[in-house]
Amino acid sequence: MSAARVAADVVVFDMDGVLVDVSESYRETICRTVEHFTGRALAREAVQDYKNRGGLNNDWELAHTAIRERGVEVPLATVIERFQRFFLGDHDDGLIRRERWLPQPGRLEGLAARRRLAVFTGRPRHEAALTLARWAAGLLFDPVVCAEDVGAPKPAPDGLAAIRRAHAGARLAYVGDAVDDARCAQAAAVPFIGVAGAAGAQHDELARRFASLGAAAIVGDVNELEAVLT
Repeated sequence: MSAARVAADVVVFDMDGVLVDVSESYRETICRTVEHFTGRALAREAVQDYKNRGGLNNDWELAHTAIRERGVEVPLATVIERFQRFFLGDHDDGLIRRERWLPQPGRLEGLAARRRLAVFTGRPRHEAALTLARWAAGLLFDPVVCAEDVGAPKPAPDGLAAIRRAHAGARLAYVGDAVDDARCAQAAAVPFIGVAGAAGAQHDELARRFASLGAAAIVGDVNELEAVLT
């Protein structure tokens, strides 16, 4: 989607929507949680609308906001408890098992042959570890920065700052799919590569938001990443 080239020694990935298709896991969990408390279905398109607003990178908070905007008051802790029951199930066998790995075979291995890879995600560490162990056990992401590792969540730059410290002097690029990812990169003064699917008005709007936030490049999915790196 973008012909710009980005110089990077370390490619930092967000997970959800970048490395992992979460439409049937996290996003389905949001919809089920909202419907559980309100009795009203939440369309998948509405979830993307919330994401495009910015400020709702945390899916627990997004679900809580959607519930409140439907006129139902529930403590955040209660929302989180129900969310996690849907997502993790009884033995990590809930909707998390519906996730799909997005990189094509060999794509990340090719990147790793020439660059270092890292992760900065808003996921709790347990959930990030489950998915990486399932789909990418042979890849080294160093470091993997999760929700518990930062003082302030995205769009604060804490996670990228930690990765910069771990790779002193290296050039970083951050690959993300949300407005808060772009704002985080902007705050950290790290080049941002936005992932915005090519189809649909919502994704066109997301690409516009990325451009307005100074994205160095925009791609349709993670498999196009090599074309914009130098």
